[in-house]
Amino acid sequence: MIILLFVLVFALIGAPVFAVMAGTTELSWLLHDNEELRFVRFLAPDVLDERFAGSPILVTVPLFTFIGYVMAESQTPSRIVRASNAFFGWMPGGLAIVCIFASAFFTTLTGGSAVTIVAIGGLLYPALRKKGYAEDYSLGLVMTGGSLGLLLPPSLPILVYSLVAGIDFTKAFKAGIIPGFMVIALLGIHAGYIGIKQKIPLTRPDFREMGAAMWMMKWEMGIPVLILGGLMTGLTGIDEVAALAALYVWIIEVYVYKDLKFKDLTRIAKNSMALAGAVLLIMSMAMALTNFIISEQIPSKIFEWVTSMGVTERWHFLITLNIFLYIQGMVMDGFSAILVAVPLLIPFAAKFELSPFHLAMMFLLNLEIAYLSPPLGQNLFVASFRFNRPMISLYRIAVPFIAILLVGLVLLMTVPQLSTVAVEGDIALSRAQAARYNEPPREAWLMQCVQEDRNNPLPCTDEDRDKFGSGTDIGLKIEEPEDDLEDEDSDGTDGDSMDELERDLMGEDDDDGSESDSLDELEKDLMGEDDDEDDEEKDDGDDALDSDNLDDLEDELMKDD
Repeated sequence: MIILLFVLVFALIGAPVFAVMAGTTELSWLLHDNEELRFVRFLAPDVLDERFAGSPILVTVPLFTFIGYVMAESQTPSRIVRASNAFFGWMPGGLAIVCIFASAFFTTLTGGSAVTIVAIGGLLYPALRKKGYAEDYSLGLVMTGGSLGLLLPPSLPILVYSLVAGIDFTKAFKAGIIPGFMVIALLGIHAGYIGIKQKIPLTRPDFREMGAAMWMMKWEMGIPVLILGGLMTGLTGIDEVAALAALYVWIIEVYVYKDLKFKDLTRIAKNSMALAGAVLLIMSMAMALTNFIISEQIPSKIFEWVTSMGVTERWHFLITLNIFLYIQGMVMDGFSAILVAVPLLIPFAAKFELSPFHLAMMFLLNLEIAYLSPPLGQNLFVASFRFNRPMISLYRIAVPFIAILLVGLVLLMTVPQLSTVAVEGDIALSRAQAARYNEPPREAWLMQCVQEDRNNPLPCTDEDRDKFGSGTDIGLKIEEPEDDLEDEDSDGTDGDSMDELERDLMGEDDDDGSESDSLDELEKDLMGEDDDEDDEEKDDGDDALDSDNLDDLEDELMKDD
């Protein structure tokens, strides 16, 4: 009760998220039922261990934040808009589609909806209104575009999610491509409908402008190539490629495009590191809170309570999960939502055997929707401030776009293959490697279903459970190839060879008994006995020395004397 009161009071007075998390965790330990655990030092272990403190993603977060700030203050948004307009502006709803693609591309590199709305939205909102689009639609599109890139690589939220959930971020990047473009396609279809409905004039495609726009943007196009190329080829780690990308962006903006000056470095670095420091503080405090939650087995208790309420099927859980994520996303920023909710959800997802990538994509798409949702959606606050509109007036505007994103969420929820098809090849490869060494495919299980204990991955299908077992005995129940077993059983040679080996070791031979005779002879040789010579001495008396011969020999010796 004291802890709940603390959270409510400090949240209402506007305390920072990391401070609320830290205070909640500290009070939880200090008020623990076990006196031996009432120490503040329990805040630190999971924060300082290798999994968190040694993660390269901690270096990546500030570097990617720096990249976003540099691009936002340069003319990069203008070049992105020009290129998008050249390629998509001639289509029905072309300028709206330009806004969708430009926002998605920019968000993948910046990771922040606020930056995208200010940079891309600030450019395109006046252009949309001038083109003839309705004010409500233009504002709603700009607000929605602020979080469109969360599912596409190299999105910063995907990196943070991968760190917390313990999944391979390169595979998470691959898994997000199809869901990310699916959402963009749904919004693009709606944009085409609006363009036709509002009778927006069309333009002819200009191939010369396409070439010129792409040529102007050629250096920015190198950023995703550098990042994804370094990761996919294995030449660089995520922290190394982030450092290279940050240096690359600074060089092209200062020395190639000359949009910025060298003296701007201090100001941009200061602003970006302030945001990155806040993110890292939230991550560390959330990790400490997670340590307490797991040690107290709170997820298991919540799971028992939820199942007692009737949530026993996978589709029950999926509906409950998405409602929970939607509500949470409205009251927390993206990184806090990931760090707090993911450790709670993993045990549930493991019980219902969800794919880790399916769970990740649903989580991130829920964040996109929550950013746009009243009353506390982050995009609403930013748009209200940037375009000087009352918050309440934006609620109605956001509803149609929320509905479109919900359609995408339903598709993603009911067709998990949208999230897993891109990693099926990696799962198959991992299984083949395990089969080559006749081992359980543990790495494949980690990619196939959420694991409550990643150090002891369990099978995800009934077939694997029958073959490898379902508990700590995995690895002992590995069957030999069936052909070999059938051959051995058919002719019985394997059993005979085992019997012969046993007899050799025991020194026995049931067929002729010669083995036991040879052992007797060897024993007699060692003892200095020979039965054959004894038999010959008994049969031939002439060669034996009897007592008469001894007397004659004695007489002859006496005569010589």
